[in-house]
Amino acid sequence: MKVQLLKLFLLFFLLYFLHEWDAYAKKTNVVIVITDDQGYGDLGCTGNPVIKTPHTDSLANESVWLDDYHVAPTCSPTRAALMSGHWTNRTGVWHTIMGRSMIRTNEGTLGKFFRENGYETGMFGKWHLGDNYPYRPEDRGFSEVYRHGGGGVGQTPDIWNNAYFDGGYFHNEKIVKANGFCTDVFFEQGNKFIRRCVSQKKPFLAYISTNAPHGPFHCPQKYLDMYEDQSDKIASFFGMITNIDDNLGKTRSLLRELEVHRDTIFIFTTDNGTASGREIFNAGMRGGKGSEYEGGHRVPFFLHWPNGGMDQKNIVKTLCHAVDVAPTLLELTGSSKPVGYEFDGRSIASLLKSGSKTEWEERFLVTDSQRVRDPIKWRKSCVMSQRWRLVNGNELYDIEKDPGQKRNLANENTKQVEKMRNFYENWWAELEPTFAETTELHIGHEHHPVVSLTSHDWIQEGKTPWNQGHIRSKYPLGQNKGAKHLGHWALRVLNAGKYQIEVSRWPRESGKGINEVLEPGGTVPGASKAFRAQAGQGIEAYAATLRLNGKDLATNSISEGAESIIFEVHLNKGKHKLSPYFSVPEGELGCYYAIITRL
Repeated sequence: MKVQLLKLFLLFFLLYFLHEWDAYAKKTNVVIVITDDQGYGDLGCTGNPVIKTPHTDSLANESVWLDDYHVAPTCSPTRAALMSGHWTNRTGVWHTIMGRSMIRTNEGTLGKFFRENGYETGMFGKWHLGDNYPYRPEDRGFSEVYRHGGGGVGQTPDIWNNAYFDGGYFHNEKIVKANGFCTDVFFEQGNKFIRRCVSQKKPFLAYISTNAPHGPFHCPQKYLDMYEDQSDKIASFFGMITNIDDNLGKTRSLLRELEVHRDTIFIFTTDNGTASGREIFNAGMRGGKGSEYEGGHRVPFFLHWPNGGMDQKNIVKTLCHAVDVAPTLLELTGSSKPVGYEFDGRSIASLLKSGSKTEWEERFLVTDSQRVRDPIKWRKSCVMSQRWRLVNGNELYDIEKDPGQKRNLANENTKQVEKMRNFYENWWAELEPTFAETTELHIGHEHHPVVSLTSHDWIQEGKTPWNQGHIRSKYPLGQNKGAKHLGHWALRVLNAGKYQIEVSRWPRESGKGINEVLEPGGTVPGASKAFRAQAGQGIEAYAATLRLNGKDLATNSISEGAESIIFEVHLNKGKHKLSPYFSVPEGELGCYYAIITRL
């Protein structure tokens, strides 16, 4: 009897294993390529007469093409919506700096969703949703991470003196050296991840997010030469896009080589309207990056999936948004969403098949460009329906008849305005209570005892030193005496105790003294001068002060050659505002960098 039971148990276990393995083996892979500051009109397939994007054009011509797809008008907010399926303002991400680019800890991400469904998850390039625990991609579900810091190569949280060529990046929390142009490096790492997953027979989500073609404008010389009849800026901007296009072609070729292309969902999209291409072509739209008008937030979106019947050009003109991507991908791949997690977006999977007759009820969507410390009602906003665009609460455009948004019809359609205003009022009322939930930097975690802070995340009004060019200058200081440091880092201390706070003007890896003057570094090809090519100005600091929660706790003089000043302080558990500053002839200059260590 026992032998028979054992045989039955083994048979049941074998059948269960085979069932689970079969389901596991058939999971559909996902590759998402998203670029930075490339608009709808910055592609050959959308009508640009100058740009060279043959690989992306080919993808578009064998994909479902979302032709009325919208995002936020700037990068971090779009990424937050894409990752979480939630409105950007709900996630805490309504800016690209000032502590408002870190996605709240209660938000899900594509990395988390797919990892919980048995996928290997890789993130390559630009994250821009937080550089410290618990906001980094490796904290939010991605098992393989290779990225730069901040919103772009050479920004304040990035490796010191990074430019678009060579330099160093963060690979699974460690700094590693790299050779070559940044976009090439990020795609190479993404392709390496894909190859490994296929060899291990593991399903994968590869999120390849480029910082290009965001400025500063740099790219390999051969791409500049392709546009020698254009201005230096356009040559660099379009050159970066053509370089992305070549890399996209290589990744698609790799998928075919590995024989997984037919059951891989391949997506190409961008994060906001064009930053630089409007002077050449903008597909007849009004506005560009940062704008509440159509050109600021309507972007390309192509989805290719042969085994899903999505390998022929199929233009879908139904209004949709970045918040729809996560629920759609979970449905397409047969994956489960987290229990209790409610998306603001909805799955549009039923719209994607050729010849779909799905009836789509009228729907309102909202996008806005806040870019302030705290959201402001109606600021640079657009309420969208399939036909109408209500801009800033008082301009109404019939987007079907007037795609260039030239004629304001608000006075002629007061009922439509009222209907859309009411939707926005309710939308705002739901989200407004969440705005006060500041995303704090976590201090004192047992597995993260050392935390590095940069001025990129100062919460304040006014100038914020978000790139290394700012660090090399005396960026926040005006010409008048008596300058005050009004910014702070928002901290959440997880464990009370003694902490060491080390402050500096230059990052630790630079090895430079607080008052040291820096020679200009080397620049790289392109229309812009690299951040590091700017001379580092002296600040003549004579003291450093530890300001915590609005009180000056200690002041130390700065000796000649000192690279940093160290304070020790007891921090209680809970929320704190940290604002260390240097005393300089002009007044107070915030310490650009701080390293906090739990003692």
